[in-house]
Amino acid sequence: MKKKYLKHIFSAAFIMATALGNVSCINDLDISSIDPQTSPAFDQASAFVKQYAMLGLTGQQGLAGKPDLDGQDEGESGFYRTTFNCQELSTDECVWVWQDNVDIPQFTGMSWNSSSQRTEWVYVRLGYDVTQMNFFLDQIAEINDTETNRQRSEVRFLRALHYWYFLDLFGKAPFKEHFDTETLPEEKSGKDLYDFIQKELEESEADMYEPGQAPFGRADKAANWLLRARLYLNAKVYTGTADYENAKIYADKVINSGYYELCDDYKLMFMADNDQNAKAMKEIILPIRQDGVKTRNYGGSTYLICGTRTGGMPHMGTTNGWSCLIARNALVNKFFPNGDVPMIPDNVEVPTQEQFANDAEIDAWDAQYGVRTEDIIAAAGDDRAMFYSGAGGGKRTIDPDKISNFQSGLSIVKWQNIRSDGAATSHTEYPDTDIPLFRLAEAYLTHAEACFRLNDKNTALKDIQTLRSKRGCTTQPSLADLTETYILDEWAREFYLEGRRRSDLIRFDSFTTSKYLWDWKGGVKNGQAVSDIYNVFPIPESDINNNPNMSQNEGY
Repeated sequence: MKKKYLKHIFSAAFIMATALGNVSCINDLDISSIDPQTSPAFDQASAFVKQYAMLGLTGQQGLAGKPDLDGQDEGESGFYRTTFNCQELSTDECVWVWQDNVDIPQFTGMSWNSSSQRTEWVYVRLGYDVTQMNFFLDQIAEINDTETNRQRSEVRFLRALHYWYFLDLFGKAPFKEHFDTETLPEEKSGKDLYDFIQKELEESEADMYEPGQAPFGRADKAANWLLRARLYLNAKVYTGTADYENAKIYADKVINSGYYELCDDYKLMFMADNDQNAKAMKEIILPIRQDGVKTRNYGGSTYLICGTRTGGMPHMGTTNGWSCLIARNALVNKFFPNGDVPMIPDNVEVPTQEQFANDAEIDAWDAQYGVRTEDIIAAAGDDRAMFYSGAGGGKRTIDPDKISNFQSGLSIVKWQNIRSDGAATSHTEYPDTDIPLFRLAEAYLTHAEACFRLNDKNTALKDIQTLRSKRGCTTQPSLADLTETYILDEWAREFYLEGRRRSDLIRFDSFTTSKYLWDWKGGVKNGQAVSDIYNVFPIPESDINNNPNMSQNEGY
């Protein structure tokens, strides 16, 4: 990316063209646009909606055409896609099969550098969003009615969330608390950034909605508490000093908030009507709103659903399978530790795709070998094992010698553009599926891990058993089973492909080290350790060159 685009993050002309105008609104998913030429005044209501819209949109005009970020690949530039890629593509959960794509081999095997475009994309997106939030907060600084106070607290929460991503991914941030065009951001890192995030969350809590009372898609106090619990759970990584006691306290506040409940049908939380299904909504604390007609983009649930499908698969939920994301073996083995994954036998030839007339015929063929998703779930004894190893889209392998195509691993079908009530979705290609950014299960696993680390293993076991009892698990761990490895694996079983795995691996000292190896870690089939410098991403070279206040992370 050219240097000038990072400068645009702090350009007055740029912010005026985006914060005051062209503001996409998702009030009941009613998207509208404001022309800065005709609406030069600050529109608080529209600008507030923009703060949430930035989580799920990439620009001002449908799929592409008026991007938020000048000079970027708009489809790659969204908040969720950029953070997801950094948190998932280098881990034991998934792999991007097109290894000739920009930075993909480096992400697969952990060998990126300060010129990486993908780390630059997430850095710029987070910086852009924070700048928008600073501008909004400055504009309402002297307004103190009830609704403005609530908006202020929510935007401070969203800004804290973005600074948390900076802290987690880079260990530091180009920091500003107010909008101005005269000064460059200062570097804030480690304990200083951690303390700021903690303070923001503490001060913003009072004016936020009570748990469960916010409109679906807006943050409430439970979201605030859960982000604090996440911050505290990772305190040792961020500051060098653990704070499991506070992680436990704030996770407990979420669990006992009096509103949220674990969903007893896992798949419902990732279906097209997860904003209408009562069971799903009871667990989802804060979603990123998506709609197949009104919020089309290539960076949200379109990425998660189209990216995990290929032509010929049954029950695709989209007419456009990108054939990109597949499971790594290490993830599948979390559900099949004995290696008994249901697969089409090696000596069986699969029919060509033209020989299948419809999904029912694929299902019937797959059923004889027990390779439908429902068969895999039954074999795993866990509703979360949402994989597909059937004939639709081609015969898959579980142990490839190289990553060559979409059949180089099992398909992940967790994310779906299919409604639980059987009704039609709003679009056949672009999903309606909201992205659960925060959900109650995180509080249970945070509480469990914190208790485990505080040597209260009985409570940790109870938390995990409670969660698993809602996930259709046919077995439960005993106290003897409860180890660091088991808890790390349970995080994967519950949250795979939800954009958090890297953080968990780092917290367990397993991301870069030889303590835990997985397929293609370090760029080799059986995995190998890599340098600890990869526990954080590099500050983009272009920002180092443009902002003398920023220093490079060690080793880059």
